[in-house]
Order: sequence, then C-alpha cells, then structure tokens
Amino acid sequence: MTPHTDWLLDASLADLMAAAAEQRDARSGRLVSYSRKVFIPLTKLCRDVCHYCTFKEVPRAGHAAYLSADEVLAIARAGEAAGCTEALFTLGDKPELRFQAARDALAALGHATTISYLREMCALVLKETTLIPHVNPGIMSRDEIAALREVSGSQGIMLESTSQRLCEPGGVHYGSPDKDPAVRLETLRLAGELAVPFTTGILIGIGETRAERLDALHAIREVHEQYGHIQEVIVQNFRAKPDTRLADAEEPDLDDLLWTIAAARLILPEDVHVQAPPNLSPGVYQKLIGAGIDDWGGVSPVTPDHVNPEAPWPHLDVLARRTAEMGKILVPRLPVYPAYANDPERWLHPKVATRVRQSADAEGWARDDAWAPGLTMDVTPRPVLLDRVDPDVEAALTKTMAGKRLNEAEIVRLFAARDVDYQRVVTVADELRRAVSGDVVRYVVTRNINYTNICYYRCTFCAFSKGKTHEALRGTPYDLDMAEIVRRAEEAWERGATEVCLQGGIHPDYTGETYIAICKAIKAAVPGLHIHAFSPLEVTQGAATLGLSLTEFLARLKEAGLGTLPGTAAEILDDEIRAIICPDKINTQQWVDVVRAAHGLGLRTTSTIMYGHVEGPLNWARHLLVLRDLQAETGGFTEFVPLPFVHMEAPMYLRGMARKGPTLREAVLMHAVARLALHPLITNVQTSWVKLGPEGMALSLNAGANDMGGTLMNESISRAAGTLHGQEFAPEAMEELARSIGRMPVQRSTTYGSVSNERQVVSFNAPELTPMIQTPPRKVLAAE
Repeated sequence: MTPHTDWLLDASLADLMAAAAEQRDARSGRLVSYSRKVFIPLTKLCRDVCHYCTFKEVPRAGHAAYLSADEVLAIARAGEAAGCTEALFTLGDKPELRFQAARDALAALGHATTISYLREMCALVLKETTLIPHVNPGIMSRDEIAALREVSGSQGIMLESTSQRLCEPGGVHYGSPDKDPAVRLETLRLAGELAVPFTTGILIGIGETRAERLDALHAIREVHEQYGHIQEVIVQNFRAKPDTRLADAEEPDLDDLLWTIAAARLILPEDVHVQAPPNLSPGVYQKLIGAGIDDWGGVSPVTPDHVNPEAPWPHLDVLARRTAEMGKILVPRLPVYPAYANDPERWLHPKVATRVRQSADAEGWARDDAWAPGLTMDVTPRPVLLDRVDPDVEAALTKTMAGKRLNEAEIVRLFAARDVDYQRVVTVADELRRAVSGDVVRYVVTRNINYTNICYYRCTFCAFSKGKTHEALRGTPYDLDMAEIVRRAEEAWERGATEVCLQGGIHPDYTGETYIAICKAIKAAVPGLHIHAFSPLEVTQGAATLGLSLTEFLARLKEAGLGTLPGTAAEILDDEIRAIICPDKINTQQWVDVVRAAHGLGLRTTSTIMYGHVEGPLNWARHLLVLRDLQAETGGFTEFVPLPFVHMEAPMYLRGMARKGPTLREAVLMHAVARLALHPLITNVQTSWVKLGPEGMALSLNAGANDMGGTLMNESISRAAGTLHGQEFAPEAMEELARSIGRMPVQRSTTYGSVSNERQVVSFNAPELTPMIQTPPRKVLAAE
C-alpha cells in the first residue's frame, strides 16, 4: 500500500463514496455501460483448485472435455439473434497440464493446447457471426496473447489479489499455480506490451485484508500507467457456494463491497472503468452506482453466468430503470471500450478492427439499433427514463436559442445526447424550426443528371465513380453526350421541374469549357429551367484546366446560365478526416475558397455534410462551425443538407475501414444539432428521402428539419452505394408525407422562392420517364 492512499482505510464510507462518484462523473458523465454478451464455456476443466470455485469440473466419462465447434457456433448464433455483440469465452486454466483426458480431447481436435483450440473457436465466431470475441483463458505466454489478439477484441484475467499469503497452505489459492500474483501480473504486463485492450479485477472476501486490496489496485494502476491498456477493473464480491471448501465462509457485506468500489475508483487512473457485476448484488444497484462504478460488465439475455450459476442476470429493462434512478443512462458497449475502439490502428488486429467498426457508433459505443442509411427502419419510440436534463445540455440549448455561437465542446455534448437529453435537444430544435419557418415544409421539383460516373479521384467512400472500364461496382462506366443531357433537361421541364441538378465524376477529358457548354446547351433548350450544378471540386478542376481564377471561371459559368451550386464535395470539412477518405481531393480551405468566391458573385450554394464513416462528433462540430462562420461572412448558403453515409457498396466499408453509417439516433441528432448550431444564420435544414426513407424524413422533420429536398426523378449516387429507396419521390408523395405529420407542403424554387401555378400543376400526375441512354465512355472534346 502506498502512503498517499492509506487514508482510505480510515475515511468514512459516505465520504469515500461521494469522492468516488464525483471522480466518476467528471470522466463518464451520465453514462453507465454494459456489454450485451453470450457466455461460451469452452471447457470447465482446470488444473487449479481454488477453494471457492464451482466452475471447475474434472473429467467424467460420457462428458466431452471441450465444446465442439458446432456447439460453440450454436451458442454464438443464439447470442447474435438476441442482439449480443460480445462472445465471452471463459475456460479453465491449462487443463492439459493436469488431465490426460484434456490432452486426448485436444489431440482429437487437432490441437496441443487449450489456447490453440480457443484461438480456432474465436476465429470461427469472428468469421461466422457478427460477434466480437473476448477471452478469459487464464495465464498466457507472450506468444499466446499475440495469437489470441488476432481473433479477439479484448482479453482478460482477474488478478484477484496480490497477497502471497493466499497461495500458502490454508490459503484459498494453495495448490493453484496459476494464481501466483507475480505470474498473473506478468500476464497483464505482456498484454500491455502487445497493446491488447485488457480486463482485470480483484476478488474480495477470500481472506485478504483491505490493505492488500489497495496493494492489488496499485499494482494494476502501475501496469496501466506504463502501457495504457487496462480497460476496466472488476470489483467482484465472493459468494459462498455449496460443495466448495468455502461453502460456509462469511461473504463480504455490502459496506465492504461499497468501500472497495470507491477505493478502486479513487486509486485507479480516470480512464480505467470500474465495474461491479449486477447479478452478484441484486437489489442494491443504486448503491453500487453511488460508490463510483460506471460499468455493469457483461449481461447475457441468452446464457447463465457459468461462474456464478446461482446468480441470474438482471433483465436489461430492470437494469436500465435502476440505473436511471441514480440519474444515469444505461448505454451498450462493445467488449472494446470507446477509447480503444476509436484507436484501432494501435489496439486492434486489422481483422478485428473491421468488426469493431461495423459494430460501433460514432462515439465508439455499440450501435443501439439495426438500422443503416438506405434501409427501412423501425421507428418505435424508446422509453425516456430520466426526468432531468443534463445542465450542460440545457446551457448549450439556452445559448443557441439566443443566437450565440456554440463552441466545439458544446456541439459535441449535444451530439452525445441520449434519453431525456436527446428528447430535449430534438424538442428544442423542432421549436426553433417552428419559430423560424412555421409549419410549412418545402420541396423542389428537380431532376438529377449525373453526366458521367468516370472519375480520376479515388475517394474511398464513393461507390458511384468508375474508371473507364471498371465494372466491379454497380453499373458500367458512362459519359453522357450533350444530346442526352439536353433531352433529360427537356423531359424534366415537361414533368414540372423548376430545377435540374448536374454533378458527376471528374472525367480526365473534361475541361472548364465542358461545364460551360453544358450550361449553354440546357439554357438554349429550356430557358426557364434553373441550373443547379457543379460542386466546388468540379469548379476547382474546371478553373485549373482553363488557367482561370475561381472567380473568373465562376463568372463564365454564371454567364452561361449557372444559377446556383450544390455544396457537395464537402464530406467532412476537417482535413484530419479528408486525409483518410479523400486524400487527393480539395482540402477544407479550398472548398471554402470556391464557395466564398461563388457567394461573392451572387451565386448561392447549398451546404452539406457526409457523415457516419470514420469521423466522429468532434469532426461534425468542426464542420458545422466552418459553415456557420462562412455564412456569417457571406450569407450565401440557402440550406444545410445532412447526407448520411450509405455503406453497402462503398469501397472503404468493403475494405473494413468504415462504420455502417450513422445510427438512427445520430441521424436524427444531425438534423437537430445542425438546426441549433447554425441558428440563426442558416435557416433551412433539409432531410434526404433517398438515404433516410419516408420514416426517417418524418423523424427529421420533427427534429428541426423544414425541407424535403428534391423529387430527383433520377438518383444514381446513393443507389450505387446500396440504398433501397427509389429514384423519385413525386410531389404527390412529398405532400402526403408532409400532411401526415401535420405540416403544410409547399413547392419552392432552388433559392426558396415561389413556384408558378403552371409549374405546380404540370408536376402532378407526371408521365413516366422514358428510358435513359447511358452513353458509353468516349473521348470528350473540350466543348462539345
């Protein structure tokens, strides 16, 4: 025990708990986590003889020494079906060193050691299910830890105690070579050297003193301070079990458990989570939270606690309610905590990192729904369990309602909103929407024309662009000739469109004259049609090919008929993220330069964000502030358009480098927080039916959005990425959806002006589109 913590032995329990809870709250805020797991007892054979254990078994005739691959997979799949994310492999320590039956069984399975077989089963679960293995195999060598790192997200071993007395005759660990504290601490150290996210803990009430508990906690702290790999420390209370040597031993009382939890919180570094198993302390969950825990550990809806079979898991609904009674929000996590999930290059093997990304939300917690952009969704509302909004959330809302600029930290806090905080953010955003734009919901009748999908950029998120002969993704390369572009524009006008939106890949043969020629041709054919075209990337490329400044080239486009520009190619306006997803694309400043130049010429633009891939809430905050600050300068943005990442066919997702897009909570919050963070400068927030579908649109329109975007007629980019939603959302459907949520639908122009009655009449009951001609790749002249 170190001198600076000996005061813990004499302090009152109330003082310790208060100090521990305060320290916990400073780091974890309102969240208490748990892992939804399935328990896989690979073998119950063990060479140790701990005096309190009922998990261990000895070989018996007619009983398999190890679960078979089929049995492992059956348990894992049951957990997967129940929504689990963790496959917890728990097993006895090296039984092959004691039992011939274990050696024979392993030989029949093709293995020499239990850990070798464990590695194979982890690989099987990783391959055949969506679960992430967490392994507790006992003492491990460096090579064994390294081998398991390739197939598991995290590993663990309970230190239990550093008391050597417990290994001496009469002690609970006598005759158990793997319980030697030095051996167990060496396993912790080796895991740190190998950068393995690790779980450990202490077992109280087995004969140790309180001073010895503090020594164990300090030992854990020292290892973590050297390597930073201890995710969590479990404070587990001994439970006397029949048929063990300690069957009649006294169990630690509640105050003893609470004292130890508080001491652990105060001794351990703030980034180490403190956990207490809820099934071992039924009925006192609130007291455990009051002592400083911020995690409940693994809770299984499928399998029992094989180590403590007499103690059933609490139902998650009950655990959530009890947690809420202490003002905390129960949040699901992965076996890999967010700090480690968000730094996969350091902490995870690439194969495991892919699974973690696919399972995580933007903060690194477990995804809490099965939805992804482009899919249909379950919009059943979740119960709100807390009755008090977090003061930091309320302060940020008050600030933004006054029209003041939020800082990064305040925006990040709003994006983290859950439960009553989420409800409050969404409600205030919707109230602000109503105050700014009333109950009118606007939309524009437009046609998308993607004139080429050939692009020499290699944005890792894009499933739309092709090389000239690349067909590995959806569709074949095409490059529309001018006649087809004009034909589509004319047909759009005949179907009631007021706008045509033109974007495409950056074709290596295109020059600035190509873009100018497109504008001129459309204006010559359909003078009344508004041209909304060319992202800042296309403008940058076009200007460069002609040797013109941005302002000069934009002026020529305006003269040729360009009316406004889409603020796409923004993706995430944070160069830290752009370096990952579009390293050869324009950077944040270059994007801003194009938009500023356009606004300076009276060419208004939209603003966008493409979110839900590799970035997080801090990057979202930076992006929103770039837009807000530019709008304060120019006033040229017409609206903000959140575009959730559609993952299914995106190259970086297929390579295991991205998440599955935002969760539904994150998607709704993007609209709500944008409404708040951009107020009062950008007054229109649009929702994307292509990516969110009608149900998601409705949710967003009740969370700060006031615009349904365009009818599109044709949509290629999101469909190439895998969305299931259609290519057109006709005026009839737009208006029906708006009325279904009590809003008044209104057609608008691109710049939010009124639309003539003639245009509106034509847009309803429009004829079917004629088949499109996707012109094959060809050599393009500068100005066709």
